[in-house]
Amino acid sequence: MKQYNIDLAALSLRAALGIMFLAHGFTKLFVFTPAGTAAYFESLGFPAFMGYLTILFEIGGGLFLLLGILTQIVAILTVIQMIVITYIHSANGWSFSNTGGGWEYPAFMALTALALVFLGNGRFSVLKLIKR
Repeated sequence: MKQYNIDLAALSLRAALGIMFLAHGFTKLFVFTPAGTAAYFESLGFPAFMGYLTILFEIGGGLFLLLGILTQIVAILTVIQMIVITYIHSANGWSFSNTGGGWEYPAFMALTALALVFLGNGRFSVLKLIKR
């Protein structure tokens, strides 16, 4: 029973983080547009190509998390990404509803991803189903 609960926890976190990533990636793709996202990244002092890579990572990583593919690798990359975003938003205060967005949301996402680093896929993943 305990392992089953751990597997459900991994599935729940993978689904939550995966759906969140898909939502953010598709927003960057369809609302802000790739060029707009790249310009925003440049305004933050990052190279424009990082905007394009972020769109790919959020959509691809979101799909991988939902399916349970390379979960720990995607989660480690997510922790790194969210730590950077937490730092960027740290000047805006704690609450993400503050002007410019605070650091509470990306810090929470970093910790959620860190939990997945430790949990891994769990049994409810495409890879586990294929092996059966």
